[in-house]
Amino acid sequence: MNDKVISLDRHIIDEQRRYGGRGDFSAILSQIIFAAKIVAAQVAHAGLVEDILGRTGNTNVQGEEVQKLDVYANNMFISALNYIGKVCVMASEEDPDLILLPKEHPKGEYVVMFDPLDGSSNVDVNVSIGTIFGIYKRVSDGEDGILEDCLQPGNQLFGAGYIIYSSSVNLVYSTGNGVNGFSLDPSVGEFVLSNPNIKIPPRGKIYSANEGNYAYWKAGTREYIDYLKSEGNKIGKPYSSRYIGSLVADFHRNLLKGGIFLYPEDIKDPKKPTGKLRLLYEANPLAYIAEQAGGYASTGYERILDIKPDKLHQRVPLIIGSKEDVLEYEEFARKNNP
Repeated sequence: MNDKVISLDRHIIDEQRRYGGRGDFSAILSQIIFAAKIVAAQVAHAGLVEDILGRTGNTNVQGEEVQKLDVYANNMFISALNYIGKVCVMASEEDPDLILLPKEHPKGEYVVMFDPLDGSSNVDVNVSIGTIFGIYKRVSDGEDGILEDCLQPGNQLFGAGYIIYSSSVNLVYSTGNGVNGFSLDPSVGEFVLSNPNIKIPPRGKIYSANEGNYAYWKAGTREYIDYLKSEGNKIGKPYSSRYIGSLVADFHRNLLKGGIFLYPEDIKDPKKPTGKLRLLYEANPLAYIAEQAGGYASTGYERILDIKPDKLHQRVPLIIGSKEDVLEYEEFARKNNP
C-alpha cells in the first residue's frame, strides 16, 4: 500500500496518541464499520439478491412502512455491538423500546443510538442511503443501561458519524476533534482517509428542502425560501436547489460544498407544529458533525444540541448546514413566528 494512504485504523491510533486513550470508542467504531461493510454489500446487490428489496408489510414506531433492508441493517448493527463488552444499552429508530443486551454478554460504559438505514425507501430506485450513529457515555450506575442513558442532549455526545452507501461507500465521523471522511477501497476492503479535517464553508450557495411542503410551512420559512431564490440575498444571486430526499446524502453534499438543509415544522395542525426528523437518531449526530466542522444546526429557534430529549422517538424540525445560512434562517423564523 502507498505509504501516503492512511487507513481508518491508523487514523484512530493517531487520534488516540494525540488526544488521549479512546480504546473503547475505537472498538465500538470498528464493529459499526464491520456491520456497515456487510450492509453495503447487501445494498450493492439489491435487485440481484432475492427477497432483499421492498416492504415487509409492517410499520415501525414512526408509523412508516418498514423496508426489508431496514430489518436486515437493524439486526446487523445490533448483532455487531451487543457482545463486545463496551456497550450497556442501544436504541434504534426501528425499535419502539430500548435494546437491552443479552444477560450473558458483558456490559460497558457506552450507549449507541442509530438509524440503521436512513432513506431506505430510496434503495429501490438506486438513490444514496446511509447509516447514522451517535455514541454517549452512560450516566447511570448498574450493569444494564436505562432510559436515562439514552435521553441525553446532543451536547453530551462522545462521538458520532454516518456512512453513505452510494457509488462509493463513505464514512464521516468525529470524536470532538474535528471531522474526517473516509472512503471504502473495495480492492482491499478497508476505509482510507479521503477528506481530512472537513470544514463546511461559512456560507453556501445551495439549499435543500422538500418544496412540496411549501404550503404547510410557517410564514417565516416561506419568506426565507423566497429570499434564497431572489438576487437580494447575501450572495447576490439565487441559491441552487438540490434535494435528494435522503437526509444523509443531502447533508453530506452540503457539508463538503456548503449550503443549508431544511426540514422545518409545518402548520398542517396549527395547534401542534411538529418536525419530522428524529432528535436522537438523526438530528443530534448530524448536528454534532456539523458543529465540529464549523457549521450549525437549529430547530429555527434553538440549538439542536441543547435540546433535552423527553422520549426515545422525539421529532424535531431540523435546519442544518453552513453557520451563516442557518443563523440567517433563525432571523426569518423568529421575525415571523413570535
